[in-house]
Amino acid sequence: MATTTAPQQAAPASPGPLKRIILIALIALVAAGAAGAGVWFFMSKRPPAAAAAEATPSPAAAPLFFPLESMTVNLQSDDGQQHFLRIGLTLKLGDAATQQQLTDHIPEVRSHILLALSNKHPDELAPLEGKRALADELKTLIEQPTEKGAAPIRVQDVLFTEFVVQ
Repeated sequence: MATTTAPQQAAPASPGPLKRIILIALIALVAAGAAGAGVWFFMSKRPPAAAAAEATPSPAAAPLFFPLESMTVNLQSDDGQQHFLRIGLTLKLGDAATQQQLTDHIPEVRSHILLALSNKHPDELAPLEGKRALADELKTLIEQPTEKGAAPIRVQDVLFTEFVVQ
């Protein structure tokens, strides 16, 4: 008697613990690579915060305005009449140190301005060009050091707030 035995079917082999570890490691490597690529992509598009701060220019500091008290001066005259100039000035300065320097020497600055104005003729001051030339002259005069060896005062502009010639 011959007996036939049915071939035994092999049961599917369950993956071993080594295969699971390798599969998990591969998934972790792919995830880490994707995260690194994402970080590189987004960081290369935007500059770092420090570089961005250096790249954008800082806004210029607001200028300081230093008003001087109004002054009245006798002008030179060839026609025998008395002519007067009433002038108000405001100085445009770059920083507070210059403002302090002017405050410390304001009597000397006013004296220099009054002496310069008293040598002017009304005809010189009447046209617009005369007023512009006077502003430039006063700027140069104010910037001169009041003491020997002192640094000059930096004035950005001389502005007229009052200008009356009689």
